[in-house]
Amino acid sequence: MNPRKFPLGLALLLGASASLAPLSAAETALPPLPAPLGVPVPGPMTDAPYAPQPILSGGVVIPLFAPDSPYLRAGKIREAEVYKMWGAGIVGAITNIHNPSLEFHAGNGSLNTGAAIILAGGGGHRTLNTGEASPFVPFFANHGVNTIILRNRLRSDGYEPKTDGVYDALQAIKLVRAHAKEWNIDPNKIGIMGFSAGAELAANASLMWPEFDLKNDTAGNPLARVSSRPDFVVSVYPGPSLFANGGTPPIPRDAPPAFITCAGWGDWIHAVWANEYFTALLNDGVPNVEMHVYARGHHPGDKVGPDEPPATGALSNMGGISYGTWSARYLEWFRDLGFLNKPGVETQAAKDVAANLKRVKRSATWNPRPPAQAPVPAPAKP
Repeated sequence: MNPRKFPLGLALLLGASASLAPLSAAETALPPLPAPLGVPVPGPMTDAPYAPQPILSGGVVIPLFAPDSPYLRAGKIREAEVYKMWGAGIVGAITNIHNPSLEFHAGNGSLNTGAAIILAGGGGHRTLNTGEASPFVPFFANHGVNTIILRNRLRSDGYEPKTDGVYDALQAIKLVRAHAKEWNIDPNKIGIMGFSAGAELAANASLMWPEFDLKNDTAGNPLARVSSRPDFVVSVYPGPSLFANGGTPPIPRDAPPAFITCAGWGDWIHAVWANEYFTALLNDGVPNVEMHVYARGHHPGDKVGPDEPPATGALSNMGGISYGTWSARYLEWFRDLGFLNKPGVETQAAKDVAANLKRVKRSATWNPRPPAQAPVPAPAKP
């Protein structure tokens, strides 16, 4: 080899390597990695009702119901929850929930809007996928929004989502509203965001809250006079609402605005359920209902083709397709309706609800095929 063409840096490196003595096995081994720290674990089973533990640092956890509540099962309330981890520090899913709870996380105090979002994970009512909800805690904190992770009861543990699950969501709204002053929350900016099975609870909560409040307006209930009405609803790749299978539940005159999103063709059944909820509210004249159905995308957990992006959900990027931008569209809607203004400022959403309380159902007044006009007779010939 021509020494003039030999790279100087490589020559120096080879020379240095040649001068080093071989290392022993003991010298080449790296020290073992330490075990993960701060990994969330369920609380222990004791003689007292199970105490739910925070799944994220700094969470304030409150059981939804008193231990003697008729909504709870006395023989089950002591049982500990079961965690399924999606990583060393990520509680992906929880089962065996018999003492449902909420976990409060404050947003950035210097940006506080007073808005609060209750996060209801999916899981087909078999598991509670808290891994869908927890990423939104830091995401919304950066926008001055407070978040609450809901731990609701499941069908797999013997509960009925259309009653028990929805009651858990509505009770969570009551509790957050009751503690609004302590948590620096605007009591008129409390809503719920659900994913899949959690979106089913969110949509049905927007319809069932008057019935729940009436049922619980009883002596001795400290939350009797606290409304469970959500101020907004967010339904993400939803399960079936009460409008599924031809259902015609009553829609409250002050039904909250709703933001709905789903993939279309690749998640068609959830898109159908999304459209049923959207169409029913739209035909009723509920103000500020917005829906985004994206061409590409799949439901979380679904099998996809070898050339398709993974079926990821919640806040993840959905494989880089446009479906992954839904959270940006949501923030635009949320801001447009006034929920990101300062606490205490009446939202545009509230103004529009109040202005439309006496609306007439649109589907009862609009005829897409008006009757044909009678033909105009030709003028008589002179």
